[in-house]
Amino acid sequence: MLPVVTVIAVTLFFGCESNFKEVQKINFSEFVPSGEAEKINLKYTDSGRIKAILVSPKMLEFSNLDFPFTEFPKGIYVTLYDDKGKRTFVKSDYAVSYKMTNIIDLQGNVKIVSQDGQTLETQQLYYDQKNEWFFTEKSFKFTDPKGVSNGQGIDFSKDFKIINSQKITGELDSAE
Repeated sequence: MLPVVTVIAVTLFFGCESNFKEVQKINFSEFVPSGEAEKINLKYTDSGRIKAILVSPKMLEFSNLDFPFTEFPKGIYVTLYDDKGKRTFVKSDYAVSYKMTNIIDLQGNVKIVSQDGQTLETQQLYYDQKNEWFFTEKSFKFTDPKGVSNGQGIDFSKDFKIINSQKITGELDSAE
């Protein structure tokens, strides 16, 4: 009786494993981009005015997923324009733009320079496109004509007019 039970158990085991692998294949969807572009130079306009220019060596579009995003695996260089034509320059080694939240995740040697000479450097920074607001919890270095400061955690408007920082150290000249 024991040999018969063993044969049945082994048959069921291998039969289930085969079915499990088939189910895995059915539920497996490849994580491949729906679009790919190289050497891109995109201009974003609103009411005939340029709002931003994005330059990147490579862009991967994943619009076929439940949570669509665009990836820039070789980095980006962005020029943002305010209503008066003032520019802010943004550079990073890697970026991901999430379509549903309008958040851009900038990573690796992130550097933002305003036309007024203010510079922020960090390893990761998020940009809320809807509110035109940058934020991070990572350490940062902020250079301003008034001085240099370092800290951990900062959020600010794209034109650096409003800056909220946490755990900050450094020297700033308050006299103007």
